[in-house]
Amino acid sequence: MYRISELAEKVGLSRTTLLYYEKQGLISSRRQSNGYRLYSDQDLQQLKLLQQLQAGGLTLKECLACLETRIDRALLLKRLESLEQEIVEKQKARDLLSSMLGMGSMREWHQTLESQAPGAHLAWLLKQGFSEKQALHLRWLSKDMNEHERYMADFKQIFDGLDRLGPGSTDDALQALHALPVVPGTILDIGCGRGANTRFLAEHTQGLITALDNDEYNLSCLRKALRHSAVEGNIRLLCASMTELPFVDLQFDAIWAEGCAYIMGFDMVLKSWRPFIRQQGFLAVSDLVWLTEEPSPAGSAYWRQNYPDMQTVERRLSAIGKLGYRVLHSFPLSQQAWTNYLAPLREKIAGLSSQEFSSSALSDIQKELDIHQQHLGEYGYHFFVLQKEDI
Repeated sequence: MYRISELAEKVGLSRTTLLYYEKQGLISSRRQSNGYRLYSDQDLQQLKLLQQLQAGGLTLKECLACLETRIDRALLLKRLESLEQEIVEKQKARDLLSSMLGMGSMREWHQTLESQAPGAHLAWLLKQGFSEKQALHLRWLSKDMNEHERYMADFKQIFDGLDRLGPGSTDDALQALHALPVVPGTILDIGCGRGANTRFLAEHTQGLITALDNDEYNLSCLRKALRHSAVEGNIRLLCASMTELPFVDLQFDAIWAEGCAYIMGFDMVLKSWRPFIRQQGFLAVSDLVWLTEEPSPAGSAYWRQNYPDMQTVERRLSAIGKLGYRVLHSFPLSQQAWTNYLAPLREKIAGLSSQEFSSSALSDIQKELDIHQQHLGEYGYHFFVLQKEDI
């Protein structure tokens, strides 16, 4: 016979738990004349059996059912399904915590958060010590804070020597420029990259061009290309934020932005940049859009991960009027614009070996090229030439 304190020590349970089990009829005590409870060896074994059942993940109610009658297979199967789901969720939690400690990839986590809460995602990255440039590159390129530095080093190596970081052509830019009723005298070229459009604008407008990018390496490539050129004096290079422009209101006749609107989101671009455009000034912006309402599963899945906010042309046009602009002209970028981007990139990729890279940068770009090869036409870049209107 065991006193309650002795029984509690043998089974590793508290006195309160044993009293509760006794109230449920799992064990029963005999009262001595002095009021102490005594429990038998049968009670000890009953508790051991109960603990073994609980080790299977059964609730106390389910354990009682198993003790009182034959095993209920339906009940156990239901509990097994529940446990398997709990294991999956616990594994996800474990993987996330280990990834946040630098022990694994955070790519899936970043992509999920970007699609569900992009503003909170960016704010969180900034709080982790990333600069705006690093945070934006992380959101749209590396997608993994643990791999970011290696990824960006590999990315720069892949694009080293290439003039374009996205689709574009002189003919398309000229079509957009000719859609303007007047030639702008001051132009802000946002996300200028390595300056293909900057040089075009300087040559065809004779105006003052401010070329802004948040990547100093891109600007150094442009600076080198401009050296001793006829338009060098008309171009001012500036490494600065594109989400918080360092200018006074109404400073520019026009803002030019090819291929970078996705970084902030198309609607946010139109709202955030509008104050810096003079009254009746212009915004020329290109964006990746769906050209069909029913894209292929593979194309849709790829862009859901890489540009969740991608819309059709009709939906973009519908939003533009509500944001204080009038559409002067809109048109799809030409095949030549895509060739100018894809052909040099494919040639560069063909001469590279995966062994040269420690991150997934090369495989990501190869995947992008494969998607373009198979699904370009379901989507494409579209140029929107807009005039600011009074609201």
